[in-house]
Amino acid sequence: MTYCQFVQEVKEKVKEGVKADQSVTLYTSVKNNGVKRTGLMFSEQGINVAPAIYLESFYEDYQKGQRLEDVADEILVLYGKVKADHSWEEDCFQCYEKVRDRIVFRLINRKANEELLKTIPYVPYLDLAVVFYVLVDVNVHGTVSLLIREPLLLEWKVSVKELYDQALQNTPSLFPYEFRALRAVIEEVFPSDRQSEEEYMYVLSNHFQSFGAAVILYPNRLKQIGCVMDDDYYVLPSSVHEVLIVPAEYVRNRQMLDEMVREVNQICVEEEEILSDHAYYYDRSEDLLTM
Repeated sequence: MTYCQFVQEVKEKVKEGVKADQSVTLYTSVKNNGVKRTGLMFSEQGINVAPAIYLESFYEDYQKGQRLEDVADEILVLYGKVKADHSWEEDCFQCYEKVRDRIVFRLINRKANEELLKTIPYVPYLDLAVVFYVLVDVNVHGTVSLLIREPLLLEWKVSVKELYDQALQNTPSLFPYEFRALRAVIEEVFPSDRQSEEEYMYVLSNHFQSFGAAVILYPNRLKQIGCVMDDDYYVLPSSVHEVLIVPAEYVRNRQMLDEMVREVNQICVEEEEILSDHAYYYDRSEDLLTM
């Protein structure tokens, strides 16, 4: 069964399992890096929030042998967990004062998102772009947010600088940073009795591991890491969700780092989660991150 056929079949199966006041329609979204994703959008009478559940991973499960009926049941269970039980205030997003404390930023690749950046406010940062969202909700299933586009910014009558300053104030408190040894992160998944060796690689993200690469923008964060390392260091863009920190003393060949980033992107990172294809360098004496 092709992916298009799968999408249609799953939609019909899922429609059989929803209530009379709920509807299911196909939905296509352009995500980060221009990646198009297909999903099912669930609408419910009296609720103006319509979650979308994307189908690519479910198709992979189907190709591995999962029954279509089981795929549909899994989607319905997921919808039951993420569906909204009340409407949002329709005029909430039109009033800047109502949402200013929920404005946050994310980091994305500038070149890969050229078309998107023509329609939204952003701040250039090296070869990346700082983009802005209104954070609606954070829960165990992830974050719910609204991308801020140019028409909304015009309605608010605020500048991009004001937007950035507000996000710089909000994001560190709404998404607290986490800085941990890579070995500790790995051992949470694969416990080991091996005696700890000297650490040479660290993970920097936020508490929710959601667009945590933006932590490098937090005030004084890179400087404080330099103090901990007592060294300059390289920042490896693992994904939009996290970066890896490698002290400079352990790096003999910068080119090898860049090649490693590109290889990991090709093999391990979903296309829409790629942040960059090379390492960055933090100079302690200058308190400066460079390409």
